[in-house]
Amino acid sequence: MSQEGPAGWYRNRFVWVAVVLLISAGAVVLARSAASEPSSVNAAGQAAAPRDLQGQLVARMRTALEQSDPEQHNHAGHQGQQATAEGQAKPPVICGVRVYGHEPATATVLADVQKVYGFHLCGVAEQKRPWDVAVKLAGPVIVDMSTEPVGIQAVEATAEVKFIDRLQQMFPKKYADLAMKEALAESEMADVRRRYEAAAGI
Repeated sequence: MSQEGPAGWYRNRFVWVAVVLLISAGAVVLARSAASEPSSVNAAGQAAAPRDLQGQLVARMRTALEQSDPEQHNHAGHQGQQATAEGQAKPPVICGVRVYGHEPATATVLADVQKVYGFHLCGVAEQKRPWDVAVKLAGPVIVDMSTEPVGIQAVEATAEVKFIDRLQQMFPKKYADLAMKEALAESEMADVRRRYEAAAGI
């Protein structure tokens, strides 16, 4: 885990968010292209997961991120959750996700999946705080489905290793390549913002 502390983590995360914004338009084009041209393989060149499994992976990944506790994993960004006042609950974290792939790649049912490689963009839904100024957590992430609760490992730079090098260390090459090109689909981005605004009472 990085020793940079919360400030360094947020700096890395905000840099990644900026990258995400730059590539979002391209990701939307890719998503639309994929939708208009059905194929038996995904962008990583592996056999595409059955539609129901893909949906289950997205739902499981989203739920794991939104319900995760910083003591259960090393996702330092959840330190951004603060109780609004003594005795009040911490604000919810609302996440949008994209699944790049899973291992083993031959799995066809959720119970057989051990790891999921994807991207997440989460907002801490403090009451009445607009999405544009919300604390956000974003970047490639690995969800370990073989443990209970599931393990979550966000890609983070360290003092010795640059972010892009860390990504290539943690992700299989085919998924690392996707992570450098694709973020959230347009529909997922719209959904996470809608759910954030509902949770924040906007």
